[in-house]
Amino acid sequence: MHDWQQLIHTPLAHWAQQQPKSLAVDDGEQALSFAQLHAAVQQRVQAIHTAQAPSTLLLDATLSPAALVADFIATNTSGRCAALGDASWPASQRAQVQQAIDTFNTKKAASAHPAGASSYPFYIGFTSGSTGQPKGFRRDHHSWAESFRVCVNTFGSAVTGRILAPGHLSHSLFLFGAMLGIWTGGGVQLQRRFSASQCLATLRAGGTPCLVAVPSQLLVMLQLAERRQLAAIPDVRLILISGARWMRQHTPALQALFPNARIVEFYGASEASFIAWMDASNATPPQVVGRAFSNVQLQIRDSAGQQLAAGEVGQIWVSSPMLFMDYVGQADATAAQRDGDWLSVRDMGSISPDGLLTLVGREKRMIVTNGKNLFPEEVEAVLAEHPRIIAASVHGVDDALRGKQVWVALQLNDANNSEAALQPLADHALIADLQQWCRSKLETYKTPRRWFIAAPWPQTASGKTDHTALAALLQTPHGDSSNAPTATANAG
Repeated sequence: MHDWQQLIHTPLAHWAQQQPKSLAVDDGEQALSFAQLHAAVQQRVQAIHTAQAPSTLLLDATLSPAALVADFIATNTSGRCAALGDASWPASQRAQVQQAIDTFNTKKAASAHPAGASSYPFYIGFTSGSTGQPKGFRRDHHSWAESFRVCVNTFGSAVTGRILAPGHLSHSLFLFGAMLGIWTGGGVQLQRRFSASQCLATLRAGGTPCLVAVPSQLLVMLQLAERRQLAAIPDVRLILISGARWMRQHTPALQALFPNARIVEFYGASEASFIAWMDASNATPPQVVGRAFSNVQLQIRDSAGQQLAAGEVGQIWVSSPMLFMDYVGQADATAAQRDGDWLSVRDMGSISPDGLLTLVGREKRMIVTNGKNLFPEEVEAVLAEHPRIIAASVHGVDDALRGKQVWVALQLNDANNSEAALQPLADHALIADLQQWCRSKLETYKTPRRWFIAAPWPQTASGKTDHTALAALLQTPHGDSSNAPTATANAG
């Protein structure tokens, strides 16, 4: 890593001098060369200095992607930290976040940080806490510069070309893709709103060898390509998938659409960046997430903090130079845990003797039923492999006999969006088929006892299943046991 790559913003000036006319960012509405982006950044830096802005600035997430990239880099260039929230936040929520940042500015520092220090913060992103209030996580320059370095070293030249990152920059995955394209000099293609047809057109046009995407985007692209009988796109060399579990049964179709692409899944967290990765394969069990990146160490620990042996399930702990600094605002019960140089985001898993990491689920979602621990993610992964199912959301509902009874909401591939938000699955033949499907792959107690369908399917802003919203729906009269299919039809 060169000296000018130690900070997130400094590569822009380098590339503006070395390749001024090369495309830096294109969002479909505005295209800026490296020289033009650098000029826009310098103009914004002057305005920030003139306003004597505080050390952390909450950016306007409603800006166009190209303008937001310029604002983000300018904030960093001025020695400040850029906080980037969701454009869909209501005014009250944005005001709460702004208040938290104002309080944080008062406590931490009132002025900008030294411009050349990689240990200083450059970014605050937000994830949803257990209360629904956005939870800010703060990152320093070194953590992301190191993430960029290990990404290039691991995946090679394809990741140094132009990157397509077709999601809102409030999602740290797409911001990462955008800033990686600026950092390497390859440039980045962005979208104000995700469009599968525009993604496919951009990739088919060539010149964009790397795609960074979440699984839901790839599925929509595959469906569109199949519906239109589109020809294969040979110029894509690398697809990086994260943000949610990739449904690996779709890997052959994705490989057929992009025949020359290396398809990579990686497991990480906002607080930890990269953790593990693997080449996508439909032959790999759905809960295996790969091997640790070269600069990452892993441990599995029990509830007392003792390290467990290979194959034993416990809390996943990570040590790497890519960990976050701290939270902004009040951390909740879902917050990451620290132990010296080690961090856990409360995911549960195991490591095989040959170093493969298996992710069994999140600690906060674990269900105790019949006196046994059940991780919903395992059941959801099995159900998502069924040809009638797109997605599943498994929940525990209070039961006097079992502690929790296992219920599931399903997204069917032939669902009608005009249907009620949540309703019992009335197709008893399908229920019987799904029960047999689960029992053939899971222990009996993990088979759901009550089955529902949801349409439209609730999703978070980043395209993940909104399990919190579905849990709330299951508490409404539609989710009441009196409205559920009969126990006979749903015997577990």
